[in-house]
Amino acid sequence: MKILEQYNRKFTSEEVNSAIQKAKELAQQWFDDEHLKLAFNCIDLTSLNNTDNQNKIEDLTKKVNKFKDKFPDMPNVAAMCVYPAFVKTVRKTLTAENVKLASVTGGFPSSQTFLEVKTFETRLCVQRGADEVDMVISLGEFLQEDYPYIFHEIKKIRKAAGDAHLKVILESGLMETPEDIYKASIISMNSGCDFIKTSTGKEKVGATLEAVYVMAMAIKDFYEDTGEKIGLKPAGGISTPQDALNFMAIVYNVLGEQWLNNNLFRYGASRLANNLLSEIVKEKVQYF
Repeated sequence: MKILEQYNRKFTSEEVNSAIQKAKELAQQWFDDEHLKLAFNCIDLTSLNNTDNQNKIEDLTKKVNKFKDKFPDMPNVAAMCVYPAFVKTVRKTLTAENVKLASVTGGFPSSQTFLEVKTFETRLCVQRGADEVDMVISLGEFLQEDYPYIFHEIKKIRKAAGDAHLKVILESGLMETPEDIYKASIISMNSGCDFIKTSTGKEKVGATLEAVYVMAMAIKDFYEDTGEKIGLKPAGGISTPQDALNFMAIVYNVLGEQWLNNNLFRYGASRLANNLLSEIVKEKVQYF
């Protein structure tokens, strides 16, 4: 694929390990309320369980609505992320200011369905009120190096999403090399996505610092070439405040402070919100 001739970065373990160590050292310095609140404000509060139902999602949405009354000194989460079946429920219930509605789409989490189904589901999610849609690349096609297929599939889903923001999930934990993660990032960005995201959270390996470093480097290269800022979303297994700050520090070191806001940086997480709250208020919190 011609675009991959232009973007042909290689990674060494020494480079990646050094970047991770520097990020962890910075994150230790950042362990304060200011940075923990920033991390909280970058959360996509996620409920993607087989047991989800309308009442459960409605109750979660109401907690987001009342959050500022309960914690007036805290920013709210960036977004709620749910299955397509609950987009209408959240849209009807969500009143909190500056909280987006995101939906997974496109045969999540495996992406093993017809492209026509993926585009239809994406359009339907947006029609029902989704501000953002999170799709998964066709990983099997990617691993057999059918890169043009991935490129054209994302472009079609991008078109189906219309004005909604499109996040592309790479499922980086199932990729064999850093170069694969980099290639998937480059293809996704050239296909028109707004964010690249590590994982579905449904596989053994979720977000890793190694993957986020590689993805951040891809975003940096793309930005330097095009001037377009693409967002980054670590997701899958992020639960502790220290985890959150480690990922934030990786992004800061590679991309700079301009990426440290919820327009360009998100966490996909379900447990992280309560754990950050507990750390900030200095007592156990089980609000969400």
